[in-house]
Amino acid sequence: MGDVNESLSFFAALFKVQENSEVGMWLLYLTIVVLCIIVFKLGFAKKLPIAKSIIIYLFLILGCTILTFFAVFLPIAEGLVVAALILIIYKIRLHQTKKLEGKEY
Repeated sequence: MGDVNESLSFFAALFKVQENSEVGMWLLYLTIVVLCIIVFKLGFAKKLPIAKSIIIYLFLILGCTILTFFAVFLPIAEGLVVAALILIIYKIRLHQTKKLEGKEY
């Protein structure tokens, strides 16, 4: 059987989940919450009333709890980083395209 340290995902190893599990898991959880919020805002968020937004973010934060446990050994946070980068590039390109279309007319 292999060493547990070899099985950890990048962020779990970065936050030293195997050595200081409480602080490491909280840091991993906060990282996943922040990345999920970024991905949600960039890719899926619509203008909603404040009460509906609060409910959506509460469920998002609760769902991140489950993702955190998976993220110890699976590349969940890494996937969120890639998704955020793709969405950022998409938004930049979309903004540039709209800006160019506005100048042509």
